Amino acid sequence: MTLAPAVAVTAPRRLVDGRERVTLNTAYVRALERAGLVPLAVPTMLAADRAGAALAAVRGLVLTGGEDVAPDRYGSVPHPRLGDVDPVRDAAEVALIAAARARRLPILAICRGIQILNVALGGTLYQDLDSERPGPVPHSDETSRHAVRVEAGSLLERTLGTRSATVNSRHHQAIRDLAPGLKAVAWADDGVIEGAEPADAQEPWIVAVQWHPEDLTERALFDGFARAIA
Repeated sequence: MTLAPAVAVTAPRRLVDGRERVTLNTAYVRALERAGLVPLAVPTMLAADRAGAALAAVRGLVLTGGEDVAPDRYGSVPHPRLGDVDPVRDAAEVALIAAARARRLPILAICRGIQILNVALGGTLYQDLDSERPGPVPHSDETSRHAVRVEAGSLLERTLGTRSATVNSRHHQAIRDLAPGLKAVAWADDGVIEGAEPADAQEPWIVAVQWHPEDLTERALFDGFARAIA
């Protein structure tokens, strides 16, 4: 019997009932299982020099949503509207990204995931879209959905099977300066970057999106991730 491939999924720490716990939204688990994968939670409180060891037994990495990325990671000072940050998580995920790329493992980066990926590779972020880049799209409104335009011929287009989509939106940070080595491949109507992937086609499979496909029960991204692993 062929065993389903295991993938690492970043699981942040949260205060639950007065105790600190490692948590992972079940929507990620269900979405990955539907794609034929076995999700293994990787605590983001791991020391950065040990984080790479968490990838020894897996065949892919999922970077999940969560708190803001600490601005000192990309040489900025905190904005008044900066939300909660976890520098330990930032360090662990930067180490996981480096280890995954060194092993040429596929990476699926979701919401905060696209942000920490961009920062890890040398890019910067808007710390608060409403004040730093105001526009007509309500990105931080968790009840809203908005249109996304996808670049023709991109890996993201081949994965989604479409050049346009309607996605959920619940973020107040986003890519400002795109990291060297990444290219933008999806945009909201106000020009905010909603998707990125490696500029070099020889890089391993990496797809990063600003929305939450696991909550949309959007299978295409997870199925594409699974095909990249097979």
